[in-house]
Amino acid sequence: MSILEEQIKSAEQEWLDGWKRGPQRLRWTKIPLQVGDQAPDFELPDSDGQRIKLSSFWREKPALILFWRHYGCGCGIERAGMLHKDFEAFKGAGAEVLIIGQGEPERAAAYAAKYELPPMPILCDPAFETYEAFGLVEGKPSQILFDAPNEFLDRDPDAGIGLAKERQDLGRPLVDNSWLLPGEFVVDRGGVVRLAYRYNYCEDFPDYRVLTAAIREAVLEGP
Repeated sequence: MSILEEQIKSAEQEWLDGWKRGPQRLRWTKIPLQVGDQAPDFELPDSDGQRIKLSSFWREKPALILFWRHYGCGCGIERAGMLHKDFEAFKGAGAEVLIIGQGEPERAAAYAAKYELPPMPILCDPAFETYEAFGLVEGKPSQILFDAPNEFLDRDPDAGIGLAKERQDLGRPLVDNSWLLPGEFVVDRGGVVRLAYRYNYCEDFPDYRVLTAAIREAVLEGP
């Protein structure tokens, strides 16, 4: 079994364990990161395994940080499709664009290749440290599976196993923490948060014009 296959197997088990347990972190225990705050800095591996500090992305220009759902999520695939259309607009507005995902470098690289993501860094946070530091919480089943029948909302064990099998057959294994909600942040060159957008449900995509306006604002008003 390859390293990638081992990682997927382990991450699928993590998903099944999470399905049985249900979401745990539904609310903030302190005021979350907000506009005007200094963005937390972390050093994370990228999809090549090289460790990079987050602050390096906003050193010379504003950064647009996209926190991803898990790598089997249809919402992530839809977001990837939007990125194909909007990536040049984000770059043209003056941003350095990067993704933070739950998977390890090998899975991040495989995901980027499979969905032909634009040329952008993907940083890896399987421990969810940056997700928590940026104030991203988990969602209830009604926020993740709102168009599913009641057995999914009730986290029926057989329904979870069936869903995992269905996604495997589609080549989209359900992996990692499926309850974790994504978010998108604009950070200016001084490391100050200019936009903090946290999804209320898994398809709660921000309008790209809001993101580009926040980027342009950071360029005009930033240090």
